[in-house]
Amino acid sequence: MHGALLGLFGLALVAGGAFLVALGGSPYYLLAGLGTIGSGVLAWRGDRRAVVLYALVLIGTALWALAERGTTGWPLFARLFLPSLLGVPFLVTARGNRLSWLAPVMLVLVTARVVIVPPLPDQSLPSLAAPASNGEWTSWGADMGGTRFSPLASLTPDNVAELRPAWSVHLGVPPDGKLGNLEVTPLMIGGRLFVCNNMSMVDALDPETGKRLWRFDPRIDVSEVQSRSCRGVAFVRTGGNVCPERILTTTLDAKLWALDATTGRPCGDFGRNGMVDLATGMGPIGHGYYYPTSAPAVVRGRVIVGGWVMDGQKTQSPPGVVRAYDVRSGAFAWAFDIGRPDDPAEPPAGKTYTLGSPNAWAPMSADEALGMVYVPTGNAGPDYFSAHRRAEFQRYASSVVALDAATGRPRWSFQTVHRDVWDYDVSSQPTLVDLPMPAGGTVPALIQPTKRGQLFVLDRRTGRPIKPVKELPAPQGGAPGERLSPTQPVSVGMPSLAGPRLSEVRMWGMTPLDQLYCRIRFRQARYDGEMTPPGLSPTIEYPGFMGALSWGGVAVDPRRGLLVTVSNRVPTLHHLLPRGEADALGLAPRGVPGAKPVRGYWPQTGTPYAAAGAGFLSPLGVPCSEPPFGLITAVDIQTGAVRWERPLGTARDSGPFGLRLGLPLPMGVPTNSGAMMTAGGLVFVAATQERTIRALSLANGRTLWSARLPAGGQSVPMTYRSPKSGRQFVVVAAGGKPLIQAPVGDSLVAFALPRE
Repeated sequence: MHGALLGLFGLALVAGGAFLVALGGSPYYLLAGLGTIGSGVLAWRGDRRAVVLYALVLIGTALWALAERGTTGWPLFARLFLPSLLGVPFLVTARGNRLSWLAPVMLVLVTARVVIVPPLPDQSLPSLAAPASNGEWTSWGADMGGTRFSPLASLTPDNVAELRPAWSVHLGVPPDGKLGNLEVTPLMIGGRLFVCNNMSMVDALDPETGKRLWRFDPRIDVSEVQSRSCRGVAFVRTGGNVCPERILTTTLDAKLWALDATTGRPCGDFGRNGMVDLATGMGPIGHGYYYPTSAPAVVRGRVIVGGWVMDGQKTQSPPGVVRAYDVRSGAFAWAFDIGRPDDPAEPPAGKTYTLGSPNAWAPMSADEALGMVYVPTGNAGPDYFSAHRRAEFQRYASSVVALDAATGRPRWSFQTVHRDVWDYDVSSQPTLVDLPMPAGGTVPALIQPTKRGQLFVLDRRTGRPIKPVKELPAPQGGAPGERLSPTQPVSVGMPSLAGPRLSEVRMWGMTPLDQLYCRIRFRQARYDGEMTPPGLSPTIEYPGFMGALSWGGVAVDPRRGLLVTVSNRVPTLHHLLPRGEADALGLAPRGVPGAKPVRGYWPQTGTPYAAAGAGFLSPLGVPCSEPPFGLITAVDIQTGAVRWERPLGTARDSGPFGLRLGLPLPMGVPTNSGAMMTAGGLVFVAATQERTIRALSLANGRTLWSARLPAGGQSVPMTYRSPKSGRQFVVVAAGGKPLIQAPVGDSLVAFALPRE
């Protein structure tokens, strides 16, 4: 039986290895396969030489593994664990042969290399007095500048391990696998928590107990809505007689509501009975094609909203316009329509905002003193072909655009990707900080994280780079008819979080067989490094369409000058299909009669090509790139140095074929969302495929506390001081994310120190 197993394993290695050699890849698999087949034949015959031959295979495998990837744990695991396991039966069949001990010894060594985490060096943070704070969390990103930093310091590295669950509430969204986008970060203002769910309901909760104080239910139809998200709401004090304190929220049917923060009732003096219809001027939207998903921005008496537009469907998709309304009356103030950026008015009757223009779905930031709102933009759809796009679309796409809060006119813009054909829309909120300069004083800065893993640091008054940016050559040769930019901007003054360049030796798998599969796929695909353009044959996009950095953005401790962010290292595979092939598959935009949506395909109607894409995964359903797949990194903003970087998350809730093996191996798993920091020197983060929230030391990234969640924590945590007990609470939404196989749910969970 053992000989047959070795023979089958060897045959698979020989077949795949020969193919890999033909593609110009490593000859190891072919040679190891031949040796394994030989050992299997000898074992089948009962020949004692089988153990000698297999020992030579294992020794050769170990030398090859060390030569390719050194002593790094997970690469060694992929190369050595299964071959060592297959050699263990020789202990029984080859008793008396000392070489029979080689396989179990290697098995123990490889397992230990993966499981044992090296100790983290002790570092120190400057001792800073906690700034005065009323303990509130007033905006989605903690403040208007999106720092995701709290000045509270009751929780410290010395006591955070004592955190315990304080309360948990269900937000009323059934965890059916279709609604796994509970990405909300609550506000805490005036002794109330304000939270929305992915059915566009808004709740006010008691921050001490989680008890619901009121609920607003817009009662909308979400049957055709794909990405059912509400990341947060906005709060404003108007000082008027009607609704002096207001919650501003958007809904999945494209409405903007103003609610009385005390009662949850719509504010009758805002728009029409508390509501503004965002479908005005948009033309025929199509059910589920357009709606806001991020919290509105509020600055200088304006409430400003963008919107998400369904990806990959057609060139004449709904407009990506950004609009502002008066926070008291709901009256229209201005529009930033990228198709006509110098005309802030609503379109006249019978006309629309510019169809197919780049949208702005990610969270915005604002500077009240400068009177500017900072808008991260996407690309003009569809995503993976650009030759049809208008010049004004190209000017403002995949950029951060500073708009005058009073007029909506652009003050400046900075483009993070030229002629974007990778779906590298700017998905992260711009973060505003006052950056100390070497010569003294501070500069009002803006940090723009990107899906590419670039961190651009700009003067937020002018848009000029504070940290150097260079235009570097980019790969060329996309699909016929495509027009690519010869260069792309690179932030050379800050570290790239995109991960190391892929190569055949960096392909991974849980076994040599699926690693071999990934090596073959890598050799078959085109990969010229970052920004390899999609073409008619498969190309590797890395970072993949989830991005190195996602909508969770970065957290910044402005006093210590440290930035912390969560990142992914998961590649994707893409290719384009000529229109004839797309038509033969029946690909058509959603909503078209007879359209048959096909998973992993985008029709891109109006362009010469449809597109196909998916994660670059092994047959076991794990990424073909090496672990870690998810990381958390701390960066010194002033110097650009990486202070520390750690894999984020364990394999406890993941495994091959989507199975959850329950093994808490520290490999770093796929993530979605971001982190939060406190003046107490702590970083709180959930974000991972694993159902866990953690508190890390800001000094060195060491995990000081963790707790299990009822579902994946795909939201940015927040913290506040309860006005009743004075305790500091940490709250996170546990909604999960099917895209990264994080278990779904509908819970909002709070933690606090035990009452004294």
